[in-house]
Amino acid sequence: MKSKPHILVVDDEPNVLVTYRLILQQQGYEVSAAISSEEAREALSKNTIDLLLCDLSLEKQENGFDVIDFARQKDPNMPTVLLTGYATQEANDHAAEMGIPVLFKPIDIRELLETISGLLRENYEQHEATG
Repeated sequence: MKSKPHILVVDDEPNVLVTYRLILQQQGYEVSAAISSEEAREALSKNTIDLLLCDLSLEKQENGFDVIDFARQKDPNMPTVLLTGYATQEANDHAAEMGIPVLFKPIDIRELLETISGLLRENYEQHEATG
């Protein structure tokens, strides 16, 4: 694994992006931020992303699942965390089917960091076992 895992944070609230970026950088991660699904797709196309942290609610025409689908076309095993202030049972079920943990806002930072490190470790171990 690279020395610094690269995390893409996608959220339509600028203050949330700044907060997550600072917290994750303090933890030693390389962090990119996207404020829209379009920016997220651009970042996913141009960079090697180790983990996607994505808000469920983005623009009216697209949501976090659209970004996740795009990311998983590039890397079917990309670790992903879905963030939401409110998710319907349907959204929770869809995330569970995709194997995506859902964290509810306001986010508990310790839970977020534990989820991220667990997913990155699991992904690293899978690559080591198959690679």
